Amino acid sequence: MKAKSRNFQVFVRSPDARIPSIALNFQNPSPDYTLSDLKSSLFSSPLIPPSSSFFFTHNGKTLSDSTRLFGESPVNPFCTLTLHVRCSGGGGDGGATGAESRDCYLNMYAVKKPDKVDPNEVRLSKWLNCSLSNEPLRSPIVIDKLGNLFNKEALVEGLLKKNMPREFGYIKGLKDMIPVELSEIPASEKNGAVKFHCPITGLEFNGKYKFYAIKTCGHVMSAKGFKEVKSSSCLVCLKEFVDSDKIVINGSDEEVKELWEKLMEEKAKAVDSGKKSKKLKNSVNGLIGQKQHRGIEVGGNENGGQSKKFKATELAPANATKEVYASIFTSSKKSNIKETFTCRSLPLGRN
Repeated sequence: MKAKSRNFQVFVRSPDARIPSIALNFQNPSPDYTLSDLKSSLFSSPLIPPSSSFFFTHNGKTLSDSTRLFGESPVNPFCTLTLHVRCSGGGGDGGATGAESRDCYLNMYAVKKPDKVDPNEVRLSKWLNCSLSNEPLRSPIVIDKLGNLFNKEALVEGLLKKNMPREFGYIKGLKDMIPVELSEIPASEKNGAVKFHCPITGLEFNGKYKFYAIKTCGHVMSAKGFKEVKSSSCLVCLKEFVDSDKIVINGSDEEVKELWEKLMEEKAKAVDSGKKSKKLKNSVNGLIGQKQHRGIEVGGNENGGQSKKFKATELAPANATKEVYASIFTSSKKSNIKETFTCRSLPLGRN
């Protein structure tokens, strides 16, 4: 801004040099007068450090020594110039870098550091969101045999598309899902983020307290509720259960390891029982085949009676005698006459 007045006044202060704010008046100033000339006039004494050890700032911006004080200049009349001491160093000794601009300092810290994960948010997400889709839990809700929570719709969709994560590879179908019923907090959407609680003690379903699900009925209650009211039946629906029917939800590493060992035992028993049933089935089929091979009738006819044995005479030609036709087959007529090696095909009395 070009000064219109022939008199020019500015204020100079220096907190670093302990110089209070002073007023400087200039009459008919020269347009070539710079801040370097101003520093020379201020530090004309030989006892004061050289002017290169100081620099001016205005409104937080550093001004170079070649900046003109009058004419087309960022310095306006009656403004305040702040004088700072330039620190020596810049060689990694903890001093200043010697740069006159703040940009170098800003660029040093411009690299964004990774955001720290809030452990409370991680805990709430594990208890309020689906372990597969990370969406908020909504009915119908299921758990696996390790106590992880899922939206049934997301889990079924993942099984149908065959894109289940490797960590949930043990889930093969509906038999590996356990439907559960979480007790909702009235007006939970308006009051806070936690939607569910224990129907017995009222403890919030937020990860701060241990919760169990009952496999037989699916109701979820806190460990404190089971401890305060000891019963062999569900406190919600009064259905009987045993202690092994309880599955801890989002348990500790040790609890999950115990559930995993139990799951592996169940799978091993299922494989063994499958092999035994297959072996029994093969044995039965083999026995039936042997009986059929020996001519023993197995099963019954459509009317529920014994099946009729096939006879050769039923397929005799039209002009043939049934007895003669049946004599062709060795099993058509039973006889007490024994055959010998010399006369095998002829009964005694015909030779």
